[in-house]
Amino acid sequence: MRTGQTIDRRVTAGVVALAAIAILLGGAVAGLLTEAASNWAGAVAAFDGYMARVVRFTLWQAALSTILSVLPAIAVARALSRHPAFPGRGLILRLFAVPLALPAIVAALGVLALYGRAGYFAGIFSSLSGQAWPGAYGLSGILVAHVFFNLPLATRLFVEALDTVPADQWRLASQLGMRAGPSFRFVEWPVIRAALPGVAGLVFMLCITSFTIVLTLGGGPRATTLEVAIYQALRFDFDPARAVALTALQILLTAIVVAVLARLGANAVGDANLSVASPRVRDATPTETLLNSLVIALALLFVAGPMLATVLAGLQADLGRLAGESAVLKATATSLVLAILSALLAALLSLSLVMARRALQLQRRAGQRTLLERLTDTGAGFVLVVPSIVIGAGWFILLRYTGNVFLLAPVMVVTVNAVMAMPFAVRAIRPAYDAASERHEKLCALLGIAGRDRFRLIDWPALRRPLFTALAFAMALSLGDLGVIALFGSDAVQTLPYLLLARMGSYRTADAAGLALLLGLLCLALMTLADRLGRNRYD
Repeated sequence: MRTGQTIDRRVTAGVVALAAIAILLGGAVAGLLTEAASNWAGAVAAFDGYMARVVRFTLWQAALSTILSVLPAIAVARALSRHPAFPGRGLILRLFAVPLALPAIVAALGVLALYGRAGYFAGIFSSLSGQAWPGAYGLSGILVAHVFFNLPLATRLFVEALDTVPADQWRLASQLGMRAGPSFRFVEWPVIRAALPGVAGLVFMLCITSFTIVLTLGGGPRATTLEVAIYQALRFDFDPARAVALTALQILLTAIVVAVLARLGANAVGDANLSVASPRVRDATPTETLLNSLVIALALLFVAGPMLATVLAGLQADLGRLAGESAVLKATATSLVLAILSALLAALLSLSLVMARRALQLQRRAGQRTLLERLTDTGAGFVLVVPSIVIGAGWFILLRYTGNVFLLAPVMVVTVNAVMAMPFAVRAIRPAYDAASERHEKLCALLGIAGRDRFRLIDWPALRRPLFTALAFAMALSLGDLGVIALFGSDAVQTLPYLLLARMGSYRTADAAGLALLLGLLCLALMTLADRLGRNRYD
């Protein structure tokens, strides 16, 4: 009976977590449907030439970004895979994980510091073109920023795929005297080809839901995506009907991409942990070694450039004055408080889903999974279909009927960021909990250990590191988020990304650079902590 009661408690916690997700998504949908029902004519009229241009640009920039990210990533991943003893290989792969931790607005400032009108390379580009360098705004800036984020991610995923090639195949290729071309054709390409659709689909989804990059570097109506158009329709034009139409299209596009990703078996969350050393030895000629070294060096310079530019630009700012500003101190405190609350909520909801899924699995014993078990298994992934800006837009429209929507900014930021971080948190928590349950479930049943005693004595030792990993990831994601706060932020509630965007909008670029350095260091510290906890999980 005690075991049954414990399972019921775990299932109940999972149901509560699913209900919280359903309320958040359902409220957004209710707001959109309410507005559509009250102004069908306005929503239908929004499907005009402007919307068609926005959809075309959204798809076009995502397709270009995917091509420019994935194709070079294949070359870089193959170069790294062919040289497992390459000097600094582990450091390079760890450096390629840094863009995953950087907030998008920090990376955008790094791109501007390098390629902007007053960037470090502006003089070189002006000399080459014979005219003043216009800067990195518009499509070119968006593409550079997207490649900066997605090239390292795609490279790491391809390296992971290449590391699955059995050692026997490499030994056979060496015995047959295969050079680079035949080795790529018969050994490496089949693995890359199998991983290519999933990697390309993941990068395309990240680009099609990109908000901060396009908002910062878009450069006007000619370079606007659906998510930025939603933000503009609500905050600048206050045209809820157009926002509803844009949101419907965004959800449709995202749902199609997520469905294709699921069909391809792609991991829509990604992984920050990756083996940095390969035990296999591969033969490479001096010429191939030189070419591969050049490929790796170019990729390293491209990825490290914006990060180094961000640091240099930030150090040139008056950091002492910024650190003493009341607005900066208040924004930092607000960001940390909201990030901590978001992380705690994300970890709690994720743990509830993981525990409920395992409990339902034990109850089932045989036969097909129930609907509730399927929901606890995939519930965290529902948010992948609805981007944060879409959720924020729905609640923005719904809450405007109740009064001042900006008063609820903290609640919206915490809840939306928590739910958006759940796929990462579930990925960190679930393997450890399932393994602990597999080892201790029968023993707990025999000894009658249940409830708080079980969690304190049995589950907590196994979950401590995964939970802290999930908390660190969720905090970093919340600290750097600009999607929800861009809609609900005001003078009363400002986070560091919101304040940074405001300083950029008022052309206080030095202050923006200093804030970007501070924000980047905070997020990198949290992601480093998460990486350490994740790698030492079973020590």
